[in-house]
Amino acid sequence: MQKLSLPLAIIIAAILVGGAILYDKPGSAQGGTKQNDPPARQEVSLDDDARMGEELAPVKIVEFSDFQCPFCRSFWQDTLPLIKKNYIDTGKAVFVYRDYPLSFHAAAQISAEAAECAKDQNKYWEMHDKIFSEQSKKGQGTITYGESDIKKWAGEMGLNMVTFNQCLTTHKHKSEIEADFADGSAAGVSGTPNTFINGIAVVGAQPYSVFEQVIEEELKKVSSKKDSFFK
Repeated sequence: MQKLSLPLAIIIAAILVGGAILYDKPGSAQGGTKQNDPPARQEVSLDDDARMGEELAPVKIVEFSDFQCPFCRSFWQDTLPLIKKNYIDTGKAVFVYRDYPLSFHAAAQISAEAAECAKDQNKYWEMHDKIFSEQSKKGQGTITYGESDIKKWAGEMGLNMVTFNQCLTTHKHKSEIEADFADGSAAGVSGTPNTFINGIAVVGAQPYSVFEQVIEEELKKVSSKKDSFFK
């Protein structure tokens, strides 16, 4: 298994040891502090989940997330827009959202299924953003909402409600969500958000600068390989 380069490993180790990383995990509805050794590179599939950007982009970013997790909301609100602007929209990275609904978030599973049902009607990201934006209205805490709220939002988006309701009622995408959860657990995920950048784990709602550092390191490796090829 390939290890991180020394400079990047030192940077991530310093962050993990030096400060609290906000993330949700079983056993603590308020999140916790993650302190680990520098992570090894993991094999994480893009699967067939919702994505932004070109699949052939050199940097693959896979986020395991929970729609009711307030720290996932922080990533969505503060960090993802900058990643999108600087790396996804420029063709340097592809971003994939995979579900990791935590058991203590009552609406996490149904939210994940609802987003997949919206995806069937080409409105995944609209539902994704709607759920997180509703969290934002309540501040830092996890809001309480249920299936009736989700259906209301789906109607506001203009989804075909007969199709959407049938999808949700029959749990059409339950197995897909379960597969995401299993893949995340196999890669060492135990809380959310947990993001992999070309297999390198960035745990918690880290500031944008942390993601930027890892992405830039990966882009340098791509550039170095190209330079070597043409020499």
